[in-house]
Amino acid sequence: MQRKPKSKRRSGCPVSVSLEMIGDRWSLLIIRDLMVRGYRTFKEFEDSGEGVATNILSDRLRKLKSTGIIATEVDATDQRRLNYRLTKKGIDLAPVLLELLIWGAQHEKTEATRAVIEKMAEHRQALLTEVRRRWEKNDPRPLQVNGRWVWP
Repeated sequence: MQRKPKSKRRSGCPVSVSLEMIGDRWSLLIIRDLMVRGYRTFKEFEDSGEGVATNILSDRLRKLKSTGIIATEVDATDQRRLNYRLTKKGIDLAPVLLELLIWGAQHEKTEATRAVIEKMAEHRQALLTEVRRRWEKNDPRPLQVNGRWVWP
C-alpha cells in the first residue's frame, strides 16, 4: 500500500497557504521595499528604518527565494554582491500590497499623506500598471504618485 506524502501545510485553504509564504511582517516589508522603494541589496533592506535584525532578514530573504517570490542575480558592477528581484509570482502581489497600503492608511494614522492615499485609491489600475512596467524594465527607482514618493 502506497502512502500519500504528508503535506507540510496547515491546510489547503488558499488564505492559509498564502500566509505561510508571506504572512509575517518582515516578508511583506521586503516585498514592499522591492516593489515600491526600489531596494535591491541586503544593505538597503537592513537600512530601511524598520529595525529588522540581520539574522531575521537573512532568513526571510531565504524563505522568499525558496517560495519563488524573489530571485537573486549577481550585481553587474560588483560580482561579489547579490541583488534581489521580485519574480513574476512576487510582482503578482502588487494588488494585494496596494490594498493593504490603502486599507491601513484609511483606518490608522500613517506617514502616508491623505492626498497620496486618495490618489492611489482613485488610480489603482494606473499605479499597478506602473509597478508592473518598472518590474518588467528592471527599473529600481522608488515609486511615485503625482511626483511624490509613495513612502518617505
